[in-house]
Amino acid sequence: MDKTAIRDAATIIVLRNTATDPAVLMGQRGASAAFLPGKFVFPGGAVDPNDAHVPISPLSMLDRQRLTAESALPADTLAAAAIRELWEETGLILGHPQNWTDPPQGWRGFAKHGVIPHGGALQFFFRAVTPQGRPRRFDARFFLADADALTTDADDFSRAEDELSHLQWVPLDQARSFNLPFITKVVLAELIAHIERGGTPISVPFFRNDDEAHLVTRLDGHSLL
Repeated sequence: MDKTAIRDAATIIVLRNTATDPAVLMGQRGASAAFLPGKFVFPGGAVDPNDAHVPISPLSMLDRQRLTAESALPADTLAAAAIRELWEETGLILGHPQNWTDPPQGWRGFAKHGVIPHGGALQFFFRAVTPQGRPRRFDARFFLADADALTTDADDFSRAEDELSHLQWVPLDQARSFNLPFITKVVLAELIAHIERGGTPISVPFFRNDDEAHLVTRLDGHSLL
């Protein structure tokens, strides 16, 4: 595999106590990790081929249209990847009650809980491409979800794999004091603005990383920064 090739990826921002004391779920990558070592990040990672072969509750029509317009991958595949990464890295489940048989590799532990991925709990929120020169490059779609949609205890990380450490709910007003990747700072700024605006965003920000100015644009092509 060409490690410099851009891989499709999905990231999930789980937001808690939006109206009172908003906090986001984050964890720290290992110091020896090839990608973003030591940084605090949202759960996320590359799309797995098996993500295309799982049942998922429907995304909103608007989110499906937005994802379909900007990606060759099916919208359901990207959404499923985000939910799988949440499950693997934190042990938390964003599920819709439904039994399913013969789940593929990577989904068997999830399926044992009698749920399928809950696409309807996701909102397509941001898109970013890793800059050139990094050891790994991803075309990441960021999804936003409310912690109230979780089907497991939001504070129970006992089923998490070891990719992220120090899993915690970070108060939104303190998040910038953590060791964050630049793009995470950009996403957090957009999230704060989103909460202040309320409602569904008119369009989705896209950090292309394909020019010297590193402009954040909307997927309709209008510049933000």
